[in-house]
Amino acid sequence: MSQENLIKLECTVCKKTNYYSQKNKKIIKERLQMKKYCRHCKKHTLHKETK
Repeated sequence: MSQENLIKLECTVCKKTNYYSQKNKKIIKERLQMKKYCRHCKKHTLHKETK
């Protein structure tokens, strides 16, 4: 993965970074949000993109 397209996804419940992903920042301007499994909370929670 290239560094300029790399983003971190953070759990909104426990505030821990669980996933890394990539996106095209020229096309998608808003922050990414998706429901993913959090191994710390042990359930599916909303994960948001961090800086």
